[in-house]
Amino acid sequence: MLRLLGLIFLTANPALADPALIGAARAQVGITTIYDPAYVSLPFPGGDFDRARGVCTDVVIRALRDAHGIDLQLAVNRDMQADFAAYPANWRLAATDRNIDHRRVPNLKTLLARIGADLPVTSDPAAFRPGDIVTWMLPGNLPHIGILSDVMNADGTRPLVLHNIGAGAAEEDRLFDFPITGHYRLTPAALERLRALGT
Repeated sequence: MLRLLGLIFLTANPALADPALIGAARAQVGITTIYDPAYVSLPFPGGDFDRARGVCTDVVIRALRDAHGIDLQLAVNRDMQADFAAYPANWRLAATDRNIDHRRVPNLKTLLARIGADLPVTSDPAAFRPGDIVTWMLPGNLPHIGILSDVMNADGTRPLVLHNIGAGAAEEDRLFDFPITGHYRLTPAALERLRALGT
C-alpha cells in the first residue's frame, strides 16, 4: 500500500481491482457537477446527454462505457426484452423503455445478478474490493449505486465510493453510511456476459 496525503492507495494486488473502471468513474469527478434525475429522451444504443448532469446510475453507465466499451443501455434493453418478467415491476410498465430502464438502480441490480456478479451482502469491510459495485437504500426508500475506489479511507479500513449522491460525481468515504442492498463484482466471466449483452 502507498500512503499519500493521508489516504491509502491499494497497490498490493492490482489483479483484485478493475483499474480501468475505477479510473473512468474517477474521471467524472469535477465533470458531472449537477444531480439531475430528469427523464431524458436518448439515442439508442449508446445514448447519453451532457456529462455535467446525471444521477448515480450514470456514474456506472459512463464508467463501463468508457472503460470497457460496454453499453448498459443496450445490455439492460436486450436482457429485459429476453425476460421482461425477471425485472422489477416497480413502475408498472408493460414494455421496456430504453430511455430510462438502464438508469434505474433496481434494474441494474437485476442485470448484475443475472450475469452472476452478485455477492453476499455484508457489513464486513474486508469483503469489499476496488472496482466492486455496491447498492444502498437511502432515506425515503431511494435506491443508490456506486463503484468502490482503489483509495482507502484515512484509517485504511474501507475503500472510498465513486458515486453521485446529490452534488455531482464525488469520491467519498460513504461505504457504510446507508444500508447496503447489493454487492457485485465484475469477474472476468461476469464481464464477458455483460459484454455479450452490451456490445
